[in-house]
Amino acid sequence: MPISKHPTKAVSPARGAVIVVAMRWTDRLIGLFSTLILARLLVPADFGVIAMASIVVGLVDTLLALGVGSALIQNRNAGREDFDTAWTLGIIQGAVVATLIWFAAPYAAESFRDPRVLDVVRVMAFTVLLGAWENIGIVAFQKNMEFGRDFRFFFFRRIAGFVVTLVAAILLRSYWAMVIGALAGRSVGVVLSYWMHDYRPHFSFKKVRELWSFSQWILVRNIGSYGLAQLDKFLVGHRTDAATVGTYSLADEVSSMPTTELLAPLGRVLFPLFVKVSHDTEQLRQAFCKALGIQTLFALPAGVGLALVAQEAVPLLLGDQWLQAIPLVQTLALISICTAMGHSSGYVLLALGQVWVQAVLAWIQLALLAVLAILAFPEVGVQGIANIRFVTTAAGMLLLAALVLKNVKSIRLLDILMHTWRPLISTGLMAIGLIFLSNQTSFGHLTQFLMLVVAGAVVYALSVLMFWKLSGSPDGAESYLLELIKSRLV
Repeated sequence: MPISKHPTKAVSPARGAVIVVAMRWTDRLIGLFSTLILARLLVPADFGVIAMASIVVGLVDTLLALGVGSALIQNRNAGREDFDTAWTLGIIQGAVVATLIWFAAPYAAESFRDPRVLDVVRVMAFTVLLGAWENIGIVAFQKNMEFGRDFRFFFFRRIAGFVVTLVAAILLRSYWAMVIGALAGRSVGVVLSYWMHDYRPHFSFKKVRELWSFSQWILVRNIGSYGLAQLDKFLVGHRTDAATVGTYSLADEVSSMPTTELLAPLGRVLFPLFVKVSHDTEQLRQAFCKALGIQTLFALPAGVGLALVAQEAVPLLLGDQWLQAIPLVQTLALISICTAMGHSSGYVLLALGQVWVQAVLAWIQLALLAVLAILAFPEVGVQGIANIRFVTTAAGMLLLAALVLKNVKSIRLLDILMHTWRPLISTGLMAIGLIFLSNQTSFGHLTQFLMLVVAGAVVYALSVLMFWKLSGSPDGAESYLLELIKSRLV
């Protein structure tokens, strides 16, 4: 493990979860604030240009991503040679990726039939190259569960990008504001990584074989996952225009905020925790069940709730120029539920070194999405593509749960059902209540939105507590959260 001049201060999983969730909530609040401002300063076509360029950059980056960070965390005995080799491979990867992106830029602009994509892609290539020089030592923050330092690193990097993006948007009123902000955030991240961690990497190839044995499946999985996440946007861009891509991309970002973007960061706690208890099947089962319960407890009501209040939320938060995003937000919010609820299963398999299972699953989902969206329904529009993506994501979530049950013998179907039935029923009751209120009342967007959010939260919280009490107050997500709240108040 990296040699540090200061003793590491690991925290408990519970405290780590609080810090990481707080970190992500802070990050997403900044991101939400930025998105809401940019949505009013810029037009859908501006978001579309960035989305199209990001597809190309992300594709090349993913094709060569080695996942060395995950390999270092999964390896309990990773030492200096492992970290140095990971840093070296990262720099080589960044240089190759940046070169390929630079030369791919003209073809990207031609494919999307938008010349603005050319220069944006080439600036992003430099951003990728710059980010490759980030200090590999910061991986130890997550590996050692030093989530306080992890929080500070990501917060300062995020706030720098936010401030620069906002100022540039006010001055330029152009998509270049987002490009400049991304470059600034990446630059600050490199500087911070060396300032916040005393590890100083050196070039080394001594552990290439060991890293590659794990990273090869990370690479295969990442390519499939990226294709799964971006194929729909590529098809929208190919079949429509920049404005429609921008609307779809922003709808995707907004719909994921209450679920995936808030619960996904728990993986920064779950992964090292699952690795730590992977040798004890009972501890692993308990950790998985509690994590699944917490994710379900938040993801279900958040996703369903957003879908039901999208009619009021979109014009209120984004403005009337984004009204076409409403049906997309409603569909994509349901997709984010499936994604969020699959995180625990994915990290269990990753901790056990069965990343190849995830890789196979990602490619199966990608193949299904391609068959439906390209072969079965080649003329389908933007809403149809969103619907197909929902079917594909839901099928993937169920298949991932089945793979966990097959590969982790200590986890049973009954465990999954016992930790998810209360949120499922409570979310159903909340949905019925929101639909009834929507049909009975008609206020302004703000009043209607606040009323529905408060009513939905109250109905859901009371329902969950009632079912938890009626079932004998079992140990699970509800008891964990109540104890956590109690410990914060005492």
